[in-house]
Amino acid sequence: MSITYLEAIREAQAVALRDDPRVFIYGQDVAAFGGAFKATKNLAREFPGRVFDAPISEDAMIGMAVGAAVEGLRPIVEMQFADFSTAGFNQIVNQAATLFWRTKIPCSLTVRLPFGGTSGSGPFHSQSLETIYAHYPGLIVMTPATVEDAYSMLIAAVAIDDPVIFCEHKFLYYHLKAEALPSEALPVGKARIAREGRDLTIVAYSAMVHEALAAAAELAPEGWQIEVVDLRTVKPLDTDTVMASVARTGRLLCVGEAWPWGGVTAEVIARVASEGFGLLDVPPQRLNAKDTPIPYHPNLWAAHRPTARAIAVAARKMLRQ
Repeated sequence: MSITYLEAIREAQAVALRDDPRVFIYGQDVAAFGGAFKATKNLAREFPGRVFDAPISEDAMIGMAVGAAVEGLRPIVEMQFADFSTAGFNQIVNQAATLFWRTKIPCSLTVRLPFGGTSGSGPFHSQSLETIYAHYPGLIVMTPATVEDAYSMLIAAVAIDDPVIFCEHKFLYYHLKAEALPSEALPVGKARIAREGRDLTIVAYSAMVHEALAAAAELAPEGWQIEVVDLRTVKPLDTDTVMASVARTGRLLCVGEAWPWGGVTAEVIARVASEGFGLLDVPPQRLNAKDTPIPYHPNLWAAHRPTARAIAVAARKMLRQ
């Protein structure tokens, strides 16, 4: 029996509620309705008094959760879409992120952001905001790419004493399945070698890991061995694993679904260029979404974001240098 990425997130929340009485879930329609994507389905019934519906005010939601964290609780806040979290941006970056630095009081808050694009969801329900939150000291930003990581990293997020932005990709909710949930996991902040190779390193995270793996498979019959690094978390960033991979391959292509200006891909390239320039045989490159609002039409959306084919094209160009 297989389990989906979404079911892993639901089960991780059940584990957190079961194991720690300080944990509760708060968000719009998360109780009886089970959340916009059913990530909290049946949890209100299984854990009465621990799953609460919130008003339609992301600012109030995060403010209440920060206050609960100050009192020693461990809230999990669900945003219906990552895009909507900008309405609570002040509370996240100016209150939650700075709380321990200002007061020495931990802010054990997990904010779940359903992020990234899906066909037809358009500019207000498809944004990838991981870079924005990674910019602020005090926040941990997780971007799980697998069912196993969606489960284990969410459990870890709730246990961490710092505020965590948990970026779960909507496209993976039903498209990704695993045979079982893991009993062990890599530590938070450690990247994963998703595929070993010797000719070029592709660094990716979240849904782009699967596009990168598909591109690597496309290039394999041509004789190219592509190494794929799954960052898993973008804050902190595991520079050591990236650098070790580039030392093996001499080439670096960074792929992200977010917009190109600044961003995680830019940060990875900046670190490699400044700390490991001598490892590079060719200039490092990045591939991001187009620098426009995210289109509604499925065909335009498919052209807007990086795909396996676009990654393979970019990789071939680098491999021929």
